[in-house]
Amino acid sequence: MIMFLLRALIFVLSAALGLVVADLVLPDFTIDWSDWWGFVLCVVIFAILQSVLAPWVARMAKRYAPALLGGIGIVSTLIALIAVVLIPVGGLRISSVLAWILAPVIVWVVTALATWLLPMLFIKKKVQQRSA
Repeated sequence: MIMFLLRALIFVLSAALGLVVADLVLPDFTIDWSDWWGFVLCVVIFAILQSVLAPWVARMAKRYAPALLGGIGIVSTLIALIAVVLIPVGGLRISSVLAWILAPVIVWVVTALATWLLPMLFIKKKVQQRSA
């Protein structure tokens, strides 16, 4: 149970990091920083949607469009971004076609890297604590 919660926390943190990096890199990808709770809610909704959508999109792609199997992460990220932008909670706004094209790629890459690197940081700290 602890490992599940730790993995969920890492996934939520990586989603937040992906959205923040997209906000910093893309001028038309805007997070309203005046509403912190809205941003937290936006991140949680995005993380839940992405984790639910990835297997569903993979199943649909395998059945109807096998050529899309390589881009499942980007497609599920795009769908999650669309849903979060349409839900009026977090103050996330994407206002150009270029941002709509680049944002899923940036968020997906950052989320993938963070999901891969953050456990190493947590494990390293845990090993150092146990050896001390």
